[in-house]
Amino acid sequence: MQITAALLMGNPCDEEEDNLALLACQAADGRMFLMSRYPGEDEVDIAFDEDEPAGVKGLSVSLSATSLDIEVQPEDADLFGGDRHLQIAHTSDAADLDELTQALEVILKGVGQLTRH
Repeated sequence: MQITAALLMGNPCDEEEDNLALLACQAADGRMFLMSRYPGEDEVDIAFDEDEPAGVKGLSVSLSATSLDIEVQPEDADLFGGDRHLQIAHTSDAADLDELTQALEVILKGVGQLTRH
């Protein structure tokens, strides 16, 4: 599955939301994507639009200056319409990549793997 977003937004610790770590974007088609995790939880929540968030483990995520690639386990492929991969093409400012990386590190700690290119 592929989507395009103008920018990715990330926060490693939203104090107003009980220290929620999140990464989000709005796709060019208007859909919202959200990946989040509260401290102490053992799964990452992933949601599109108004869909109920689904908890997943075993994620593999790769972040570059132009894309965010997410791979889920086969049992979670229904999150991405039957595909195990979601690629988000983005044009986020290079200065924001460090904060996005920090957010992803918190979100994935102990339940996923992050690679930055």
